[in-house]
Amino acid sequence: MTGLMKQVLYLTVAIIFFAMADSVAAQSGRVTPTPTPTPDDTVRIDTEEVKVNILAFDEDDNFFRDVRPEDVVINENNILHQAASLRRLPANVLIVMDTGGELRSVKTLDQTRKTALAVINALRPEDNVAIMQYADKVQLMEDWTNDRERLHAAVRRTKFGRRSVFVNAFRTATEMLSKLPEDNRHMVLITDGTDSMTNSLDRTIAFRNVLSTDINVHVISYAKMEAAVIEPRTKALRNTPPPKAMPDEIAATLPPGVRDNAQSPKIGPTVILDRKHLQTMRQRKADLENADAAMLVLTEDTNGTFTDPITFDEMFAKAALIAKHIDAAYVLTYIPKFPLSQGGGERRIEVTSKRPGLVIHARRKLVIPSER
Repeated sequence: MTGLMKQVLYLTVAIIFFAMADSVAAQSGRVTPTPTPTPDDTVRIDTEEVKVNILAFDEDDNFFRDVRPEDVVINENNILHQAASLRRLPANVLIVMDTGGELRSVKTLDQTRKTALAVINALRPEDNVAIMQYADKVQLMEDWTNDRERLHAAVRRTKFGRRSVFVNAFRTATEMLSKLPEDNRHMVLITDGTDSMTNSLDRTIAFRNVLSTDINVHVISYAKMEAAVIEPRTKALRNTPPPKAMPDEIAATLPPGVRDNAQSPKIGPTVILDRKHLQTMRQRKADLENADAAMLVLTEDTNGTFTDPITFDEMFAKAALIAKHIDAAYVLTYIPKFPLSQGGGERRIEVTSKRPGLVIHARRKLVIPSER
């Protein structure tokens, strides 16, 4: 076979092969799909929600059950909004115990423990609670649990310290609650609000930072009781007897003549010549009053409860009241008409009731970070 004849043969076989392949493809009905062009831009729709805890009571100050989204009116910066959801959830309560401080006249470790236990015992069994203490440093004594025995044991393990790192404790508590995935978050401070290490500006910044969250802050304050005891010590001329120089149990161990002199009542006014001591007492009283005022505003801005008792019995009663308010909370959400992504600023939120017999307590300041 000549070379020309071989080339003709190869060409004929190739034509027959491709013709058979086309025939099979046509008979199978398969069609090679045409790729769909991928769009250059993807459209995303972000929906923002604001969460607010509201307290629901009836006209006799009892918890109101079965609150519905249509029962409430939301006012954000004088603009009305509708509720997107309304849920009843177990509370997550972080109790922060102040167990330190150099100048303490009323605040004791025993009293702080009893107050913390009063809060725990008044909460619902399904509420989750964590215990934090601070003095020279901040310590988490018990992580989230609803096991009351573990919580009681954690409170009993708290210890006294010489200093008071209030601002650091508040920052740590805010961070811990912010990381919690569950809603209905509350911080309960049992404290006089003063700090041994930082100034009022640091406290103001820490308080402002919590306003970008949905955490409710409640305060059981020692400040008024402490200030009342300090008041006489701020005056150079006192008409009241000075505090005892030594406890009775120590005086009882002294010889009779020395003991009688130590325990004999002082008559007439007392003149204080120690200017440094006077200045220390006056500054302490001012610090207590400033801390109390700042904590009052904080609770108002976070829809919390502020208590400033003047006796230990009142402190126990107010501890139960705070637990009652925590357990009267619903978690409400709504979509803001002006997106939060627009940046920093403040929004005043107030929720009221339009249902007869339902009383709603909910006022909150929401601070939106500039970098949002």
